[in-house]
Amino acid sequence: MAKVAFIGLGVMGYPMAGHLKARGGHDVTVYNRSAAKAEQWAAAFGGRTAATPAEAAKGQDFVFSCVGNDDDLRSVTIGKDGAFEAIGSGAIFIDNTTASAEVARELNAAAQAKGVHFIDAPVSGGQAGAENGVLTVMCGGDADAFERAKPVIESYARMVGLMGPVGAGQLTKMINQICIAGLVQGLAEGIHFGKKAGLDIEKVIDVISKGAAGSWQMENRHKTMNAGKYDFGFAVDWMRKDLDIVLAEARRNGAKLPVTALIDQFYADIQALGGNRWDTSSLLARLEK
Repeated sequence: MAKVAFIGLGVMGYPMAGHLKARGGHDVTVYNRSAAKAEQWAAAFGGRTAATPAEAAKGQDFVFSCVGNDDDLRSVTIGKDGAFEAIGSGAIFIDNTTASAEVARELNAAAQAKGVHFIDAPVSGGQAGAENGVLTVMCGGDADAFERAKPVIESYARMVGLMGPVGAGQLTKMINQICIAGLVQGLAEGIHFGKKAGLDIEKVIDVISKGAAGSWQMENRHKTMNAGKYDFGFAVDWMRKDLDIVLAEARRNGAKLPVTALIDQFYADIQALGGNRWDTSSLLARLEK
């Protein structure tokens, strides 16, 4: 059992912190910007709450965060009453936010100045993956710190991998989002084409999903896409935030991402349709408008 803090109890962080307590058996203290959400979590799982990130981090072996973006992450770490004010030397800070590699390296430098290890550890698997404790976690950091943290992270994951030094986890998550964007657009176009051709989409997917075209998106999203239902996972607003990070990194490293840039604009079209909170498979709605 480890002493653990978790900062950020959104749709991902809430169940992830729960698995650290219920499955991992760790001593968990939580902080959330909305105190009521933290109290709700403590009532459900039996952990403790803290009034600030600094209070949550004090005396802990591991401190996790899962917040919205780079600025949110800076706020709960190096901001006023941030975790880095109180986290102890030798502790490990594990950030599950999908953020930039740049902010990961920035916070790693701040952590090192305090004798703290920093691991950027964005996740994939969406809300369902978090609730079921089967997330994929892509880590960047020191190998020794990773080996210490891995058994704790595994409380909410089915795959935990070290991708390289700090920042490598975020870069790997960017690749994940690049691939998802392309897959969803391809699936949307395939279903749209099949409908226009008068085919039975269920029969089509039942066949092609067993071949080279098969994917997680096809298996898990084709039915809801075909039904025009888009409230089953990762929201378009979140995907656009992630793709903004991807495209900014591509501008820095010179990568050419023409398809990703185009699909990002397609998601902007979905937002214009009012689909900000629709899931990412809603690219089909743009084709059918």
